[in-house]
Amino acid sequence: MYIKEAAERVGLAAHTLRFYEHEGLLPFIKRDSNGNRMFYEKDLSWIDLIVCLRKTDISLSELREFVELTNEEECTELKSKLILGKYKQKMIEKQRDLDKAVVKIKERMQSFDELETK
Repeated sequence: MYIKEAAERVGLAAHTLRFYEHEGLLPFIKRDSNGNRMFYEKDLSWIDLIVCLRKTDISLSELREFVELTNEEECTELKSKLILGKYKQKMIEKQRDLDKAVVKIKERMQSFDELETK
């Protein structure tokens, strides 16, 4: 599929996919004889992972390093799992912080509600 369809399928703008490719995050994207980017299901799966990792506030340089490490020939499943484990932990910590923030906001909103009823 071409970039427009791929972008729609992953919920990103086409220019975001171009940016990711330019930044070295999609080094495996093939092109047809006219130079158009060709995306396959495995590419979309990879893009989904990149989107998930971006939500952890991972920097582009860290993400580029992750892409490079996981695309190396000697990269084993174990090494990939260890790399992903690092980012999983980061997401767990972020979730904990968000949960605390939600509790604080609820408490503050409740105190406003109590003031209104007085």
